[in-house]
Amino acid sequence: MSASATQGARFLAFRILQEIERTSALADETINRALAAGPIDSRDRALTVELVYGVLRHRGTLDWRLDHVSDRPVERLPLPIRTVLRLGAYQLLYLERIPASAAVNESVLLAKTVRGRDWSGFVNAILRTLQRTDPLPWPDPTKDPADTYAVRYACPRWLVERWIARFGTDGAKHLCQATVTVPPLTLRVNSQRFTREELQAEFLNAGVESRSTAVSSVGITLEKQGAITDLPLFSEGAFYVEDEAAQLVPLLLDAQPGERILDACAAPGGKATHLAAIMHNRGEIIACDQSGSRLHFLEQNCRRLGVSIVTPVEIDVARLDDSVSSRNSLFSKPFDRILVDAPCSGFGVLRRHPEAKWLKHEHLLQQQQARQLALLARVGRLLRPGGIIVYSTCSTEIEENEQVIEGFCSGRLDFFREAAVPWLPIPGRSLVNSYGDLSTMLAPRAYSMDGFFAARLRKAT
Repeated sequence: MSASATQGARFLAFRILQEIERTSALADETINRALAAGPIDSRDRALTVELVYGVLRHRGTLDWRLDHVSDRPVERLPLPIRTVLRLGAYQLLYLERIPASAAVNESVLLAKTVRGRDWSGFVNAILRTLQRTDPLPWPDPTKDPADTYAVRYACPRWLVERWIARFGTDGAKHLCQATVTVPPLTLRVNSQRFTREELQAEFLNAGVESRSTAVSSVGITLEKQGAITDLPLFSEGAFYVEDEAAQLVPLLLDAQPGERILDACAAPGGKATHLAAIMHNRGEIIACDQSGSRLHFLEQNCRRLGVSIVTPVEIDVARLDDSVSSRNSLFSKPFDRILVDAPCSGFGVLRRHPEAKWLKHEHLLQQQQARQLALLARVGRLLRPGGIIVYSTCSTEIEENEQVIEGFCSGRLDFFREAAVPWLPIPGRSLVNSYGDLSTMLAPRAYSMDGFFAARLRKAT
C-alpha cells in the first residue's frame, strides 16, 4: 500500500467528510480538530479545507453527475466509497489545477484503504467514465425550476421549493447560488483600538489588500484569504472575523455606555465584543451560553480585543426560572437591553456551513420555533420597562423569524415592534422587510452578505 493513501490532504479530507456525515458534526470544528491532531504542511492544510468544503458545497451536484455514470445510486453505496467518489468527482469537475490522472489514482488508493470488499476497480471505472463523459445539460428551469436549482446549486429540493414559494424563482436562484459561493473573509475593526482607515493602512503596509464593506462602517473585506492568525495586528486585537450582516445586528440594540446588557446566546463573542466597543467598554454585559467550551472562546476573544465589561455565564437562559434569577445577583436586577441571537437552522449561512444542507431537515424549523419563543418569553421578564430586545437569527425561514416575533407579540400589550431603519447605516436602510425588520436574505449581490434577520422589540413602560 502506497504511503500516500494514508497521508496527506486527500486522506484527511476523506476521514473528515465521513465523520461529518456519520455524526452530524460541524465542518469547521471537525476540520480544526483534524488539523490540530498532527503536523501537516501549509499546502496540504489548504487542500484539505478546499476538498472538504468543496464536496459539502457541491455534494448534490456531484451525486447527480456520478449517478449518470454509475450502475447504482451514490446514496446506496457504503459511506467510505461514496466519500471517495465525491472527492474524486470534485477534483475532476471543479479543481482544474489537479491533473485528472492524480484525482483518479489517488481516489483508487483511498478505496484500497476501505476494509472488506475491494472497491478500487469500481471507483476507477466510475471516475474514468466521468472524466471521459461530456457534461450533461442542466434540467430545464422552465419545466421544473426546483429540480434545476437543486441539481445545479446542490440544494435539497425541499428547501428550494420553500424558497421559490416565498421569494419567487429569481429570489430562490439567488439564495441557491449563494450556497455554492465561497464567502469573503470579512473583518470587524475593533474601534476601541483602530479606525477602519488606520487598520486598512496597516494592512496595506504589510501587503494585505482590503476594501471597506458597503454597509457596515467598521467592516473590511480582504481580497485574499489565508490563516487568520497570520494577519497583521491579530494578536493585538485589532479586528474580529465577522460577516457584514452580523455586524449590523448589534446596531439595532443601540446600547449606551454605562448600561446593563444581556447577551442571551453569546458564544463565541462576536456580538458581545461589538456591543462592548459601541459602549466604549463602559457598563456591564452578561454573556450567557449553555456551552462551556464555546464560552472559553468568548473569554479568549475578550482578552485579545481588550474587552473588560463582559461577564461570561454558563447557563441556558431559556431554563432560567424566576426563583433562580431572583437569587442570582447577575439576573436579579433588570437589564436595559437584551440581545437574543437565537439558535436556529442556520439556512442563511449555508455558504459558510454547507454541511447543514445535508444534515438539517424541514421538521427542525418548528422545533426551533418553540425553543425561540420560550427564550424570548424568558428574557422578556428580565428586561426593564422601556427596555429593548433585539431578536436575531442567521435563518432564511419565516418560522424562525417573522412568525416568532408575531407569536411573541400576539395578544400581549407589554411589547411592541419597532422598525429597524433608524438604527441602520444609510446604505443598509433598504435591507428591511415589510414589517421594518432587518432582513439581508436578498441583499444585493455586491454586498455579499450572509442571510440574517433581526427585529427590534420595546417593552412598554
